[in-house]
Amino acid sequence: MYAEILKIIEAGITNDRQKTINYSRKLADYYLENGQKNVSQKIIKLIEERNNNLASLDGLSARPFDKETKMEMIDLTFPTESTDTLIFNEIVEDEINDFVLSYLKRESLMTAGIETNFHLLLYGPPGTGKTSLARYISVQTGLPLITARLDGMVSSLLGSTAKNIRKVFEYASKRPCILFLDEFDVLAKVRDDKNELGELKRVVNSLIQNIDSFSEDSIFIAATNHSQLLDEAIWRRFSKVLKLDLPDEKLRKELLMEYSVLMENNYQDDSKKLKELVDATDGFSPADIKNVITSTAKKTILNEHTIMKYSQIVYEIFLKRQSNVGTIEGAVNYLVKHKVPQRDISEVLNISIRQVRNIIQEEI
Repeated sequence: MYAEILKIIEAGITNDRQKTINYSRKLADYYLENGQKNVSQKIIKLIEERNNNLASLDGLSARPFDKETKMEMIDLTFPTESTDTLIFNEIVEDEINDFVLSYLKRESLMTAGIETNFHLLLYGPPGTGKTSLARYISVQTGLPLITARLDGMVSSLLGSTAKNIRKVFEYASKRPCILFLDEFDVLAKVRDDKNELGELKRVVNSLIQNIDSFSEDSIFIAATNHSQLLDEAIWRRFSKVLKLDLPDEKLRKELLMEYSVLMENNYQDDSKKLKELVDATDGFSPADIKNVITSTAKKTILNEHTIMKYSQIVYEIFLKRQSNVGTIEGAVNYLVKHKVPQRDISEVLNISIRQVRNIIQEEI
């Protein structure tokens, strides 16, 4: 391992790109052989993301930037296989697959006289997978993903935001790609808002014109957490509109099972504990559930344990539900409610069993 690291450092200092890649792959093989699959996968993913054939750039090197702030207005990534699993309900999954298949077989559709645009609008609460879905479609279609950066596009200068929108669409039109606009409502607000200046109308008009003229060989994806703010004319620009809801009981169980493969645990094969976790995460987004399990795994490692415990994950759910850290009394009562044994409560909260019992007794 040390030899590979030294070679990578040497290659980096001498700007030897191929040598860096070769020895990075050897380092990934070393970690894989020594049972550290996650580290190996991260190295391989980093290589693949940075080592795309330069010919595939085809004019995408000079990225647009805002003249006022000098900030770049897009992030460019190339499709690489991901270990992440997207879990949606059956209807959403079918619609996603239909959208991807329609793009891949667009020539057959055109031959049959079926005209369509490949514009997809995603809306729903934060953390429901809108950005991850854009990356997934990039992988499935093999198209580079151009993510518009609102902090670079929205300008304080009158008229500049509309010009920046045009720059981003012109840049994305240079080759087949996916153009992804997150927080879409910032640009596509309803135009009869009396609190807005005429500049908003110009921005929305510019956005509509650019969407309408966007290349048929590319995909346009927009995402918003506030669909009620979108201008009525914006909705008509999309051939497919998908609402991504918070997961129901069935999906929460699937998400808990999927993310818990991260580490060995004492709840995945226990139907009663798993049911408690499903109930406890009601109202959580997929991102919330993933964050809870990741935090549990992190604390498990930091405490030099080898198994994620049910008590710890229930405590992480408690913390996630608090607007602030909460109180020891609140944590004890929450853990008791979800059937965590007193000894485990004592361990996870780092308090004595006597203190746990006193708090429980006060509630009775």
